[in-house]
Amino acid sequence: MLDQNTSCQRYHCGTGGIIPVVAQQLHRENIERVVKEALGTSGVSIPDLTAVATTVKPGLALSLGVGLQYSLSLVNKYQKPFIPIHHMEAHALTVRLTYQLEFPFLVLLLSGGHCLLAVAQGVSDFLLLGQSIDIAPGDMLDKVARRLSLRKHPECHNMAGGQAIEHLAQTGNRQQIMLRLPMQQYRNCDFSFSGLQNIVNNTITRKEKEEGIQEGEILSCVKDIAAAVQHTVAVHIMQRTYRAMLFCMKNNILSSKNATLVVSGGVASNQYIRKGLQTLADVNDFAFLCPSPRLCTDNGVMIAWNGIERLRVGLGVLRSTEGIRYEPKAPLGIDISKRVAEDSIRVPRLKKILRLAS
Repeated sequence: MLDQNTSCQRYHCGTGGIIPVVAQQLHRENIERVVKEALGTSGVSIPDLTAVATTVKPGLALSLGVGLQYSLSLVNKYQKPFIPIHHMEAHALTVRLTYQLEFPFLVLLLSGGHCLLAVAQGVSDFLLLGQSIDIAPGDMLDKVARRLSLRKHPECHNMAGGQAIEHLAQTGNRQQIMLRLPMQQYRNCDFSFSGLQNIVNNTITRKEKEEGIQEGEILSCVKDIAAAVQHTVAVHIMQRTYRAMLFCMKNNILSSKNATLVVSGGVASNQYIRKGLQTLADVNDFAFLCPSPRLCTDNGVMIAWNGIERLRVGLGVLRSTEGIRYEPKAPLGIDISKRVAEDSIRVPRLKKILRLAS
């Protein structure tokens, strides 16, 4: 079980985000080399493997196809059991690789392609409380970074979009740019980021006119915009997570004695968002756990770990790969988001929590 880095992420940084066709080609060019390096470094040969675990859902169809095709060729050649993995399930359970954590626990998954709140009740047993109704926070931050032309900024030319936003926000003044929080009228645990992105784009266009510059040039207030965007995303995520905590306690889904909030996914690497969620957990007597940044982003370790978890309990270990297909879109667990909306829980104001987090 070894995670191998390739040049893929560095390439995506250079293009300002992931382009599906390019990602597919990079997967094809690197997958065999990466597998050979992993096996060579670990001193394990394919015949020594107990099983092969591979992401089959959800995700970019072109990339999923490359991984699945290669894995099935190994499985069929060496007659190994196959364990199909749900990408978001793997993110949710990664924390159990590095922490002694029992079920159930509340999990918040934040990435470039997904955003959801769920209760993990078992290795393959999840209650979905809410999810993004449009785009994911990482996708939105990447698009804002591209609109701000942050690759041209001297401090950010080698950074991914979200990383650039976080870096510039550290020295920006969020109070200079006012952005409306999404979905304030809906008392549920769903998220929305596309409307916020439109508001930010309109704000950038207005500022460009005020400063007399063209799109593609760097605004003098770029750090303030970055700070405002990051703060608004953080507060939106905190509000929905707060409601999920209250819902779980009200309905005895989690015990008040050992309630835990787990945050994972690439956007969980953002220290501003992470600190806000840590403070939210502290105030509500939840333990707060987050995998290391290396394990928060998409990685091979989490897929292998999910395979081990499934092997231990005998879930989804297939002896035949007939009919196995990848699924670009796939729900996680049982959707109880309507129950959350029906409870219509009012979330207290976050001013005190934000003050503690600052």
